[in-house]
Amino acid sequence: MFLTITTTGTADRPATDLGFLLHKHPDKAQRFSTSHGTAHVLYPEATEQRCTAALLLEVDPVALVRRGRGKGRGGAPDSALAQYVNDRPYAASSLLAVALSAVFSSALRGQCKARPELPERALPLRIEVPALPARGGAELVQRLFGPLGWTVTAEPVALDEEFPEWGDSRYVRLVLEGELRLADALRHLYVLLPVLDDAKHYWVAADEVDKLLRSGEGWLEHHPEQRLITNRYLARRWSLTRSAMERLELARLAEADDTEVEDIDNAVAEPTAEGMEEEAGTAGTEGEDGGEKPVPLAVRRREAILDALRGAEAVRVLDLGCGQGQLLAALLKEARFTEIVGVDVSMRALNEAARRLRLDRMPERQSARLKLIQGSLAYTDTRLTGYDAAVLSEVIEHVDPPRLPALEYAVFGAARPRTVVVTTPNAEYNVRWETLPAGHSRHPDHRFEWTREEFRGWAREIAERHGYAVEFRPVGPEDPEVGPPTQLALFRIGPDNGTDTTDDRTGNTVLTTATTTKEAAA
Repeated sequence: MFLTITTTGTADRPATDLGFLLHKHPDKAQRFSTSHGTAHVLYPEATEQRCTAALLLEVDPVALVRRGRGKGRGGAPDSALAQYVNDRPYAASSLLAVALSAVFSSALRGQCKARPELPERALPLRIEVPALPARGGAELVQRLFGPLGWTVTAEPVALDEEFPEWGDSRYVRLVLEGELRLADALRHLYVLLPVLDDAKHYWVAADEVDKLLRSGEGWLEHHPEQRLITNRYLARRWSLTRSAMERLELARLAEADDTEVEDIDNAVAEPTAEGMEEEAGTAGTEGEDGGEKPVPLAVRRREAILDALRGAEAVRVLDLGCGQGQLLAALLKEARFTEIVGVDVSMRALNEAARRLRLDRMPERQSARLKLIQGSLAYTDTRLTGYDAAVLSEVIEHVDPPRLPALEYAVFGAARPRTVVVTTPNAEYNVRWETLPAGHSRHPDHRFEWTREEFRGWAREIAERHGYAVEFRPVGPEDPEVGPPTQLALFRIGPDNGTDTTDDRTGNTVLTTATTTKEAAA
């Protein structure tokens, strides 16, 4: 197997800097032992103007068979003779990718102790691979390397030049030209060489997902052929491919939000003391003297949401920020809700929801009503349009205030369901939590907690801008001084006149604001 990397330079930036980046001196020819043969690194040319590094991998067919142990195309032949007579020693494959990783490990990581500034410099590069298996042909080679900034030349190799009527083989001569960082170029090769070969010489285990994401960082999450690359690299193992795709989507969303993956995938967290107290219902006063056992606030919240959805006669419902699926379970119990969609940015939360709901064992008629999708509420999503109602239950307080306008537009402006139900903690009620220190939020991930007036002001402005009527309802035992523990806003598109009305269920006065989109624009 043979591969060359060429760059050009000037007196100020000599091409021989390539030797520093590869950690291989241009004046030396070096050899390295690999598990399947010997790798040689040499420089056919090395001047200030032009420098070429060559990697030659001599594969030992006997070692390939002995170490293959029946795994991969090199170790699982169709016949005994094929163990020794195949293309493995001659054509670029996962063997060459592994050699690249072993011989140029520092360059692959973007490290250079002697010249720390060099790895961040984009270089004019030319990479040549004389014999590259390409299952999919030259067109697939272009689809894989083209989006990464390369000018691609993939010349099909004829089966036999003496008999052109036989057509082309599955091999191409590959030339890549572009101005990229060397580390990026090597990572492209490390991932895409075995992808094009569509085979690996070793067993693909779970740690291959980490290798793929590490080498694909910064480019794979945006690649148009992401699914094909992931599927082939992981040897078409469905469970590994699904895991990798989920993590890639999280990486894309985290980059879009300018945050860390750990911060965005935090919907499955250990319960806090305040959260356990709330779930247990100790926020209420009933039951303290041995009376009726209090109803947990979380249950009251779900009941209030379901009551609002029934009143709106919704049948197709979005649970935005569905978390681990508690509301989804309640929605599934009522046949009136014919289509239920749970949306969350956290794949861990969606997986936990699927587990809790026993989605894999759910009757087909029941599972047909439910869909779980990953998405960020900070961006418009065409998958969320056309629904009767959307629920944001204890979601907005987890959003940084500068991002609330984006959430507002994605839900009220773009998705625009007929009904939107929003619940959030009432900050005034926090003084009634016995275990909550003064000035603390109910949950460490809460970016804010609003008073009743703050929440109503925010909701009225949204109603005004997007042509909704909004009604406010208390959730949980209402304290005469500080109000209820949870506050609910019910938005509905309608021709109301914007007057104060009374909620028949509780007797509480609520404000209804209605402004048509046309009036808001005026």
